[in-house]
Amino acid sequence: MSTYQQEIDHISTLCQIQGTAWNAINPEYATRMRLQNRFRTGLDIAKYTAKIMRQDMADYDKDHNDYTQSLGCWHGFTAQQMMMAVKRHQKTTKKSYVYLSGWMVAALRSDFGPLPDQSMHEKTAVANLIEEIYTFLKQADARELDHLYKDLDRARATGGDVSAIINQIDNFETHIVPIIADIDAGFGNEEATYLLAKKMIEAGACCIQIENQVSDAKQCGHQAGKVTVPHEDFLSKINAVRYAFLELGVDDGIIVARTDSLGASLTQKIPVSRTPGDLASQYNSFLDTTPVNSPDDLKDGDMTMKIDGQLVKPVRLDNGLYQFRDGTEKQRVVLDCITSLQSGADLLWIETEKPHVKQIAELVNEIKETVPNAKLVYNNSPSFNWTLKFREQVYQEWQAQGKDVSAYPDPSVDAKALMHSTMDATDLAKEADLLVQNFQRDGAREAGIFHHLITLPTYHTAALSTDILAEGYFGDLGMLAYVRDVQRQEIRREQASVKHQDLAGSNIGDTHKEYFSGDNALKAGGEANTMNQF
Repeated sequence: MSTYQQEIDHISTLCQIQGTAWNAINPEYATRMRLQNRFRTGLDIAKYTAKIMRQDMADYDKDHNDYTQSLGCWHGFTAQQMMMAVKRHQKTTKKSYVYLSGWMVAALRSDFGPLPDQSMHEKTAVANLIEEIYTFLKQADARELDHLYKDLDRARATGGDVSAIINQIDNFETHIVPIIADIDAGFGNEEATYLLAKKMIEAGACCIQIENQVSDAKQCGHQAGKVTVPHEDFLSKINAVRYAFLELGVDDGIIVARTDSLGASLTQKIPVSRTPGDLASQYNSFLDTTPVNSPDDLKDGDMTMKIDGQLVKPVRLDNGLYQFRDGTEKQRVVLDCITSLQSGADLLWIETEKPHVKQIAELVNEIKETVPNAKLVYNNSPSFNWTLKFREQVYQEWQAQGKDVSAYPDPSVDAKALMHSTMDATDLAKEADLLVQNFQRDGAREAGIFHHLITLPTYHTAALSTDILAEGYFGDLGMLAYVRDVQRQEIRREQASVKHQDLAGSNIGDTHKEYFSGDNALKAGGEANTMNQF
């Protein structure tokens, strides 16, 4: 017996128990509504998606070609459209996630208006967006199942293949997928981190990403002025997130530990070392210091410390922050990553200054010497000039191989000359584009990247598409700008959005009215519905 029929039988029994009071309840209609709302709470979603992500991590450990991907979404609708597109084009949602970017929450979802990526937006905006995304993904399920139910009714009425449609209903693949959710630096101390993590998990997040910057001095990972915290402080926040998962029963929740140390040269706090070689001692060994040979080497307010048996004073800037020595960046990244994995984190995020597989692999391979199954979540960031960086990479590699590059502008002379459109058809540009196309495959195979994401893609696509439409619509093209470049494309690509009433839930609403009111239902559809033109 099919799952669909079993559920109908179960509700039929409930109706029989209630007697005539439930005569108006149709067990099949109730079954359909139940299946359209498979996930009752955010915790149901978090538990379901955590298992998916854990299995994906295990699959990746067996085969590094088996990586996962996501796009950053700033609204439930963008997440819905992304996952509907993935399912339609790839025929499955497997290995596809949603990324929730703190940058986009700050820029697009704060009541203060657009903000920089400095954790100034409301904490609740993050959890609210998680809940919103899953509301829209559940609605995508409801819409697709509603279409299947109508197909089933038509098949019954016309002698069609009923069993085939019931099989599709029984084996329906949900649009609900894991969210990797950005909690920034925790929005405060470890208790604040725990409280926010709980809200995010209750909203549905199975995976929380946290970074080792100072909360109240947080900067975007691709900007200057980043200040990191001592390892003990960061590990306490990792513990706080784990406790939140365990309290809520998401025992296999995933924590991504992000290090910004590759681009961070400052610290706000000098930790206290209790035993030689402990984490505090290792952190302090990276500080930029000057020797103290006598009291005359000190100014009022200077601090002294002993490192490796020598009395020194750390370099302190006018703003009170302490500085790390140049050249310690990679060592700090490796130590950050190893200590995070050894202290409860599941995945790593290394914020780099360019997308270079060999550079990433160099760091990951050093981490793997201590933690062999170390895996990365990598930011395929729009902050990188991908075209320029990969053309520079090819130029430099060709130059090192002794190839003639005289036909190309030297990037050391003119940093942006390789970006010019006249370069697009050249062999160098084609080679660079091939590297970009294969970056995710190469990074997964050679640099331990389990998950590839683009943080801000839907920010940029919204800006670009709106600019193109506005240019034409308010210019000479008029309405043709919309018809030719938007609606015609939607129709030919068979996108659900062209029938926007259906996508927004109008047909589901009509279905429910019929369930509730029978022939008395006032429906929005019918022959007069202009959506029938599509």
